[in-house]
Amino acid sequence: MKFNRIVAFFAGLALLSSCEYQKYNQIEQKDLNKDNEYVYGVSPDSLPRQMANKYDAKPELDARVNDIRVKLYGGSSSTVVKE
Repeated sequence: MKFNRIVAFFAGLALLSSCEYQKYNQIEQKDLNKDNEYVYGVSPDSLPRQMANKYDAKPELDARVNDIRVKLYGGSSSTVVKE
């Protein structure tokens, strides 16, 4: 019975100490693009201006993209994702 109390005490202590886990493992950084409309848009709810850029599809790059996808994720190259 005494052993169970000791185990419960240390388990509770471990649970309480884990609440502070990685509390200080972050860094506050200044956002250099904070007021940049090109990156964030005119307001938080609007799309950024860079979203208006449209790029032409280049079918000759599909083979290279598939080779990279196979190398990174494995599997066959028949799992092509078309947009």
